[in-house]
This record gives sequence, C-alpha cells and structure tokens, in this order.
Amino acid sequence: MRLISAFAALLLPLYAHAFSPSGLRFEYKDWELACDNSGTCRAAGYYAVGGDKLPISILLTRKAGPKSTVSAQIMLELSYGASAGKLALELKINDKPYDQVRIDPSSMIGELSLAQVDALLASLPRHANIGLNTKSDAWQISDLGAAAVLLKMDEYQGRIGTPGALVNKGTRPEASVPPAMPLPTVIRAKYAKPQPGDAQFLNSYRNTLLDTLRSTVSNENCGDLQAGSEAQPDLKVQRLSARQMLVSTQCWAGRDVGRGFWIVNQKPPFLPILISTEITDVQEPELMRTLKGAGDYWQQRTYTWDGNKFQITEESVTGSSRPMKAGGGWTLPTVVTNVR
Repeated sequence: MRLISAFAALLLPLYAHAFSPSGLRFEYKDWELACDNSGTCRAAGYYAVGGDKLPISILLTRKAGPKSTVSAQIMLELSYGASAGKLALELKINDKPYDQVRIDPSSMIGELSLAQVDALLASLPRHANIGLNTKSDAWQISDLGAAAVLLKMDEYQGRIGTPGALVNKGTRPEASVPPAMPLPTVIRAKYAKPQPGDAQFLNSYRNTLLDTLRSTVSNENCGDLQAGSEAQPDLKVQRLSARQMLVSTQCWAGRDVGRGFWIVNQKPPFLPILISTEITDVQEPELMRTLKGAGDYWQQRTYTWDGNKFQITEESVTGSSRPMKAGGGWTLPTVVTNVR
C-alpha cells in the first residue's frame, strides 16, 4: 500500500489534464495503459518474462464517466488454437476458482463475466495470483505493475477518491467523475487540382526549397535530406490548395522506409510546415505512419487533410512485443475521431 500511496501522490497534480487531445500511454513492469481523447482507457497485462511460460494477456477496458463498468478479455497465443479446438479455461484468482472462460478458437479471445471481473479487480491492486488452466496446460498473468497502471487509469478518468476508483477509493461523489467526451469530427477534403506551371515548380525552386526543408529537420530524423547524403534527395510535389503545395522526400530507410511531408507556399517564402518524417503509406487525402517495433509491436498514426491542415485522426499501438499473434495483440488507441 505504501507503493500505491506514493504513485497517488505523483499523479494527483496531473488530475486537471485528463482527456488529453493526444491521449495517454503508460507502461510499468508487465502492464501497460492506453487512454484515448474520449476518455476510454484500456489496460493490458501479460505473462511475466523469463522461464517457460505460455503466452497470455488480459485487456481491461473502461469508458469514461460516472459508474461506468470494466470489461475484460483474455487472449492466448494465436498459434495455440491451431490444434486446440474449443477451449474452456478455469480461472483461479489467489487459488480460488471463478468458473470458466470460454475461448473463441478463431481469435483465441475469451470474455470474462461480470463476477469474474469483480473478483479480479478486488485483488489486482494488491496481490493477485491469476491463473487459467485446462487439464493439460496452465497460464499465468503477472500482477507486477497492475496497481500502478490501474491507478493511472483512475487518475486519467478523474476517479481518484471516488467509490468507483479501482485503486484509491474514497467518498468523493461519483457524479464528480468527468463524462466521456464526444469524438471530434474531421471532414476529409480533396487535394486541389493542378494549376498551369505546377510541373515546373521543382525546376524553378529546387535548391531554395531544399535549403528551406533542411532547416526544419535534423540528421537524426531526416538524414537522407541532408546535404552530403549519398543520393540526391528525390523530391515529389503536388498541388494541395490554391496557394499551397505538398512536398515529400525519403528521410530514412531501415526496417521501414520513412518519408517526410511538408506543406509549403507555392512560391518563396515557402514557410514550410512539417507534417512528419515517418510517413510509410499514402492514401490520399491521408498520410499513414505505421512502424514496427521489436517482435510484433506496431505503432500507427493517420493524418487526414481537412482542407486547411493535416489532422491526426487515429493513433494506436498493438501492445507489448511479447508474442501473441502476428501484427500484435490488442489495439490500444490514444487518438480516435469520427472521419467523414
């Protein structure tokens, strides 16, 4: 409890920043948290690293607002289901049985009942020995980091000190918990049609444009653009609006290839606006950043052109790099929008 109190002291000053437009990411030991701009939070716990443990993960999801409930899902490694067929795992928390969790063999995901979730949440802030087993196999979900992650979830959603808090419960009225925020709406806009002379843009301004773009980046995030790089930067340009162009070039290459994109004026002074140096895919009018980390861990971000600027309309990660399935385990968003 001393550790929990210490975390609470650190988090309370941040209370006013709940529901950040950019969401929240937090990791501690074997647990991680992603909260989005609407106020929904998702906490994922995993098996402990080391030893001969079967991969397993649990996802706790809670929407913002007073008296909202927590749902929970269990995921087994996808390859385990290849020969297992239908599965029913017995759930034990601190060696006490809590009925079965039925696993869908196509996704290897099972839903916990409300009673199972209540039993889990009653134990997780302290010591929770979470085991699931069949007659032949056993899985263990680590509780290391769960208290810190759940406390951070309470802080983000404004629940600390309320009866509905997962960790530090109190008597502060449940009605004081901030409600969920509506999703912002972003309207996709088409790029402008080319104008006479656009084909000569690079011939007229290439050197000046290169100098201007280089001033907005460093060798670390766009080394291929820097003077003295092995290859001459391959600039691409297209009309974006009546007075603006969209310019791009390769910034770096490795496991992935990242391109930089800028909004510039159609003539000097260009006044470049850097969108990103990590764009990996383009589906006009959207620019996507999809980067692969260690294992099957992925980071995703989408920028959408609304006629005035590129807005971040989606951002998420796929959770821990511990093997669960190809492409990552869960989808853990931090930015969600309604794009039309």
